[in-house]
Amino acid sequence: MTAAPTNRVEPSGVRGMTPERQRIAAEALQSHAIFKALASFGDFYDFVVQVFRKGFTRRFQFREFISQAWFITTVSFWPALLVAIPFCVVIIFQVNQLLIEIGAVDLAGAGAAVAVVREIGPIVSVLVVAGAGATAICADLGSRKIREEIDAMTTLGIDPVQRLVVPRVVASTLVGIALNGLVTVVGLVGGYFFSVVLQGATPGLYLNDLTLLVGLSDFIAAEAKAAVFGLLAGLTACYLGLNAKGGPKGVGEAVNQTVVFAFMLLFAANSVISTLFLQLKSGA
Repeated sequence: MTAAPTNRVEPSGVRGMTPERQRIAAEALQSHAIFKALASFGDFYDFVVQVFRKGFTRRFQFREFISQAWFITTVSFWPALLVAIPFCVVIIFQVNQLLIEIGAVDLAGAGAAVAVVREIGPIVSVLVVAGAGATAICADLGSRKIREEIDAMTTLGIDPVQRLVVPRVVASTLVGIALNGLVTVVGLVGGYFFSVVLQGATPGLYLNDLTLLVGLSDFIAAEAKAAVFGLLAGLTACYLGLNAKGGPKGVGEAVNQTVVFAFMLLFAANSVISTLFLQLKSGA
């Protein structure tokens, strides 16, 4: 006498799902773009915490910092000048045209100071630090990653974040501050030439009105924005460089992503910092 066949019921999981269906659902969720974005954001946040935690130690790589600061400066100095001159000139020229229409061209110095100190200097720093400095950092670390130099350092007990990332982030921050000062000087000098020589402003009034609407607090806020921009650009470049995969093609993709993500972060930070500063200044 044979036993009657029984239907085997697989154990059910969440909401009656079998383990196999749960596995398929988990894989589908992990492959979703939103899930990947959130996971990447979490990894980047953890990376930033490591950088800050290891940046305030006595084992700071000063020689590497000097080398990277010089390297970033060499790839950013001339692009900063070439971008600052036309960028400042066009905006100041447009502002002066408006002042000429209302018969207030002698206020050109005040308009130039507001445009250059508050916005043009930090924005040009955004373009140059993210477009030249950060991409160079990402390409350097990405090439080390695909050559397995980073893995070799980890095997030898050398922390890549402490040895490579921290000096580059600090260097990027300080170079961003220096570039902002450079762009500010170039913009004000170029504004003087166009306002006085080409658009008929009075030289003495131009120089006197530079501090009419802009003071030391505005310049400090602009330098703070440039520091934040340099910091974010350095963190983005180092994170993407250390996570480059797929050989030389992967390094190229990481460099492209550095430009896009750095621009997004920097322009968002610029909006937030500018809004907070103006709110604090108006309320003071």
